[in-house]
Amino acid sequence: MTQDISQIMQDMGKAARAASKELASVPTDQKNQALRAAADFIRADRQAILTANGKDMAAASGLAGAMRDRLFLDEGRIENIATSLEAIADLPDPVGDVMAQWTRPNGLQISRVRVPLGVIGIIYESRPNVTADAGALCLKSGNASILRGGSESVLSNRAIHHCLVQGLKAAGLNPDVIQLVPTQDRAAVGALLGLVGYVDIIVPRGGKSLIERVQKDSRVPVMAHLDGICHVYVDKDADLDRAVAITLNAKMRRTGICGAAETLLIDQKILNSHLPAIAEALNKAGCELRGDSAVRDLVASVVPATEDDWNTEYLDSILSIRAVDGVEGAMAHIDAHGSHHTDCIVTENAQTAAVFLNRVDSAIVLHNASTQYADGGEFGMGAEIGISTGKMHARGPVGLEQLTSYKYQVRGDGQIRP
Repeated sequence: MTQDISQIMQDMGKAARAASKELASVPTDQKNQALRAAADFIRADRQAILTANGKDMAAASGLAGAMRDRLFLDEGRIENIATSLEAIADLPDPVGDVMAQWTRPNGLQISRVRVPLGVIGIIYESRPNVTADAGALCLKSGNASILRGGSESVLSNRAIHHCLVQGLKAAGLNPDVIQLVPTQDRAAVGALLGLVGYVDIIVPRGGKSLIERVQKDSRVPVMAHLDGICHVYVDKDADLDRAVAITLNAKMRRTGICGAAETLLIDQKILNSHLPAIAEALNKAGCELRGDSAVRDLVASVVPATEDDWNTEYLDSILSIRAVDGVEGAMAHIDAHGSHHTDCIVTENAQTAAVFLNRVDSAIVLHNASTQYADGGEFGMGAEIGISTGKMHARGPVGLEQLTSYKYQVRGDGQIRP
């Protein structure tokens, strides 16, 4: 690591820490003003953002299709970025929210109150919209942020970050509240992961290799998920039309997102009645199917699945299929091969659904709904920084409330402890 990069990151950390202290007392209206102004700047600068994104796309011609889809911006996606900023402005401000309060017999009044985490480092790949979403969520939740996007989206990220800074300035806020790492040197990531005392938490959002590195090397606490190996289980009591529609959407709506289904589990009792129609719909949509022997005996287009397939996040038009012995077999497979991200059961049996919802140990568990709903916006939380599969602090979509902690405020009138 060069001394220059180390010093750059130290300076950014110091500036972010100072900005976070200022931001802690900024009123909600001023934060919302910055977000709405940034949305206006995004719309006004859309041509500059499109030009920057076009250069990124041209330079990233060798990327896989899913990664190129994440990188690509058009007029519609830029408008979505702007409306997302406005949606975050419309959300309730969690800072200062009294989560609980009570009075002790000795008269002490105790309140548990939401507070910002402080400084959040976000390391991400491909998606330029993360620049806006992450910066905005951190701002609204009272946190300063240091953003480090991938090299493939560097120009797009800079163009969007410029709009965020203009929004901060228009609202009279310190522009150091949302900083973008100015270099693509990989040493900057290592330096960010070591900013103990300046950065309070790291949120990585990207591929498995990135998240593995962050979790391995970071000296700062990490909030992340490693894989999105998501399952759809079609139970013996599933409605056929519903099973076809949910499976098709869960896999093919957008194959490159972490909530895309990667494995279909189907009760062996309904293979003959349900699997052909599901497979036909997936084949028509261009999905490659890999399955076990029972599945291949029934559907000729299915190729043999290997043991690795059950543990693979394809992020592509590929789906592995396994026949299982009821809900117990499905849960056993998910326990052995899942990533604790998102799993779904399709069934008309409420008791079976309750067993699945209660016992599957994943951040998000759904009944009769596509895994593609694994998204903070779809949960009514506004935008999200990512999905957390850990069990400490936050789990599932990481939105405004998940970017806060709490403290206890105790009010007395002279009490001393006997």
